[in-house]
Amino acid sequence: MKSLLHLQQTNHQAAIEGNHIPASPSNKIKLATVTGPVSHLLRGERTALNTLSRCSGVATLSRKCVDIAKSNNWHGLVAGTRKTTPGFRLVEKYGLLVGGAATHRLDLSQMVMLKDNHVWSCGGSIAEAVKKARVVSGFSQNIEVECQSLEEAFVAAEAGADVVMLDNFTPEQLKKDAATFKAKYPHVTVEASGGITMETMPEYFSENVDVISQGKLTQGYDCVDYSLKISH
Repeated sequence: MKSLLHLQQTNHQAAIEGNHIPASPSNKIKLATVTGPVSHLLRGERTALNTLSRCSGVATLSRKCVDIAKSNNWHGLVAGTRKTTPGFRLVEKYGLLVGGAATHRLDLSQMVMLKDNHVWSCGGSIAEAVKKARVVSGFSQNIEVECQSLEEAFVAAEAGADVVMLDNFTPEQLKKDAATFKAKYPHVTVEASGGITMETMPEYFSENVDVISQGKLTQGYDCVDYSLKISH
């Protein structure tokens, strides 16, 4: 509702953020009351509703995925990815947090992430890419490396990576390779990513996988329908 607050409105929330609200077309629920000049309300109406509907869509899908993880007694984190809407990243990342998921990175300053193009820009050497990244990031920032095989994960860990992303692995291969990797590098975080959805996520649960990230959480969510009605 900040778009309305900028127009000198006052807002009173009738629902607690993060709570599941069982609303439907036949069971409409009032979530907030906004007061102010009607011309100001109508100016900010659509911007506020668009923002709420998208943020709630991210939060709702995130909560469903987190609940699936909990119901399967999986210890790890459900996370988003870099795939956010341009100009809308902060809202979508906030939706992840409200839904109980991890943001992965809130922005580029929070972790060094080395994808294939970064590695190729360093001559194709994962070890060299990690070395160069460590020089500029220092001791206080984590480095993650996208890996297409167990062998690449070993190279990344040996070079000093804090997180390895096992990307586009089948569930069976992921579980096998994650177990092998963790036996040698138990302190390195293992992330599974690549084409994982809410429906397929349970296939990737493993005691050796710490994070499962899904681009769909901020790329393929359904918006929640909101409306604003003038009291009369």
